[in-house]
Amino acid sequence: MKERILAAADRLFYSQGIHVVGVDAVAAEAGISKRTLYNHFPSKDELIAAYLARRGQSVSAPEGPPLGQILGVFDELARWFGSKRFRGCPFVNAVSELGGDRQHPAVPLTLALKARRLQQFETQLRALKVADAPALAQQLAILFEGAIAVSLVRGGDPQAAQSARAAAVSLLAAAGVAVTDGRDFTA
Repeated sequence: MKERILAAADRLFYSQGIHVVGVDAVAAEAGISKRTLYNHFPSKDELIAAYLARRGQSVSAPEGPPLGQILGVFDELARWFGSKRFRGCPFVNAVSELGGDRQHPAVPLTLALKARRLQQFETQLRALKVADAPALAQQLAILFEGAIAVSLVRGGDPQAAQSARAAAVSLLAAAGVAVTDGRDFTA
């Protein structure tokens, strides 16, 4: 039952926004009573936090060698941006809808997800023997987040991811990483 509620919340919160969607709509989408929903999630805030935690579990680095993992996230962004479902980052969307409520449970979930992405970049860069892996990881994370924001504003433009990927290739090359054609990551 809990998974059914979260799946309904995911569909509605991501497509319409967390403020617009009430618990009545989530219960109806899940085909349950509001009382049943509240038995599993005592408040809308807890439902929002569970929705984001569920979303965060599905975020992972692509498989393969470190360079392929780094650049692969930008390729994944391009595919996501080109889908009809793209509405921006659900975590940033949720935090922005909260209107500055830094105490909401969505905020630490969002910060943890963003920190995990940054750590993934840093780990991959260390494997590539980049001298200042933390600084370059931060730059890559900003490219990643910026591509999402630009694509959202442009209505789901895959070019934002392609441009971010090209910038990532330039940054990696400047850091001494051998990137031949930008697509051969087997070495």
